[in-house]
Amino acid sequence: MPNQTAAMLVIGDEILSGRTRDSNMHHLAMSLTEHGLVLAEARVVADDHAAIVVGVNALRGAYDHVFTSGGIGPTHDDITAEAVAAAFGVPITQRADAMALLSVHYERQGVPFNEARQRMARIPDGAVLIDNPVSIAPGFSLGNVHVMAGVPRIFEAMLAGVLSGIAHGKPLLSRSLRMLKGEGEIATSFAAFAALYPDLSMGSYPFNTNGAFGTNLVIRGTDADRLDAALLALQALLA
Repeated sequence: MPNQTAAMLVIGDEILSGRTRDSNMHHLAMSLTEHGLVLAEARVVADDHAAIVVGVNALRGAYDHVFTSGGIGPTHDDITAEAVAAAFGVPITQRADAMALLSVHYERQGVPFNEARQRMARIPDGAVLIDNPVSIAPGFSLGNVHVMAGVPRIFEAMLAGVLSGIAHGKPLLSRSLRMLKGEGEIATSFAAFAALYPDLSMGSYPFNTNGAFGTNLVIRGTDADRLDAALLALQALLA
């Protein structure tokens, strides 16, 4: 059975403006690779209701899982929860279980549980809460869409919880061959070689390190023995 597929929707004006450098996609890609899911697409959209709805609906219909980051905080521009609810066509309300979590949290801190903080309890009908061990305010899963915070430390903690409930696939493995040759020198041979292994993914990545030019040839797949055999064959071909 092939590995499940996934996509990511990164939400936030701060990402598109360059004010904030996104690290969540990198963390998600590494985590999914280890978990045996294929991250097949990633999109970045602004804090725009219509754009989020379009992105959620396009991705959730194309992939097994969609992971979002950003836009579930207490401020007026945190609109992800409402947009996801609209994408699924379900109501959104302040959920009693989310309200209880937040109320206890802020009471312990001696901080008012004001109207702005109560906005973080808005959860679409039918969603399952995602635990937030860092700052309590929950994310949620609705259908195959997992909605999480944009703050990296919180995103990473939420993702760990979500992945614990998703079946593992075969981890994606890789082998690489470093060549002190430019891509143009090996492109024809490498393309012919890749055609012999349609079950594996192959790519070439040029580098320039301390004045040395070359190409890293990378082979990816889920069968370690198959990868090792392909690497040996590639080494022999390009030796």
